[in-house]
Amino acid sequence: MKNEMDVEFSSVSENESFARVVIGSFVSQLDPTMDELTEIKTVVSEAVTNAIIHGYNNEPNHYIKMICVLFDDEMTLTIKDNGIGMDNIEEKRQPLYTSKPELERSGMGFTIIENFMDKLEITSHPNDGTSVYMEKQLITTRTVSK
Repeated sequence: MKNEMDVEFSSVSENESFARVVIGSFVSQLDPTMDELTEIKTVVSEAVTNAIIHGYNNEPNHYIKMICVLFDDEMTLTIKDNGIGMDNIEEKRQPLYTSKPELERSGMGFTIIENFMDKLEITSHPNDGTSVYMEKQLITTRTVSK
């Protein structure tokens, strides 16, 4: 089975919970375990929050795009913004790195994403936005119950 969704929403912090609900509903058709569902919703929160806070500097007049593709028991997920982008992605991927210490950010977003997903690719260029691409092979409750 292949299924795909593509949704775009405003870059306001209230839409972080919207994105979690959307991805949770969409991925549920694969019957993931509760742990998998929690992990997927968490990475969406991290990536969307990064786009809002870092990509768009909390400016609400922009958009974030979320694309998810399901294949059997595997999913791909991309979260994109057209914000300020990043240079030196490897520095930003380091645990505890934050470009906004005044906001008391933990600097663990990319580390959390990397730990919960099987694959993480970040593409970004200054003034050209950021794309966070992730893959996850699901165990799913169907597989567990066999």
